[in-house]
Amino acid sequence: MAVRESNPERVLGELGLTLVELIVTVAILGILAAAAVPVAQFQVKRQKERELRRDLWEMRDAIDHYKDAADKGAFQTKLDSQNYPPDLETLVNGVDVQGKKVKFLRKIPVDPMTGNADWGLRSMQDDPSSDSFGGQSVFDVHSKSIGTGLDGTKYSDW
Repeated sequence: MAVRESNPERVLGELGLTLVELIVTVAILGILAAAAVPVAQFQVKRQKERELRRDLWEMRDAIDHYKDAADKGAFQTKLDSQNYPPDLETLVNGVDVQGKKVKFLRKIPVDPMTGNADWGLRSMQDDPSSDSFGGQSVFDVHSKSIGTGLDGTKYSDW
């Protein structure tokens, strides 16, 4: 036999959460979510910066290997190029060395900061502080992003 509560108001009050409890719970969840968003954005930016550093290192390494091979006389280059590649596509397409195609780069990576494979280039003849490319040969590569890294430096200076 079931026992009936003599006070019906007491039964209704114990069935759920009060409005104050709901408001406090939602406020705590909101504070935790607000704290998590900047941390997640920081992690995403840090990962993109790692990708940028890796991509820059990979392209610069390919440029160095091209120059080393040209300096050793493995293939002919333009006289005014100082044995640097004319463009990044040459590193991908490769050059003929004693009847064999030698490639220095698998593909031109996508700049994680701009989202495209259009990189800023510098030649030996360019002014070091210039953002324009003279077009003679590729001595260095940099991001075209106008953003600033977590360390406070511009991505284009990396």
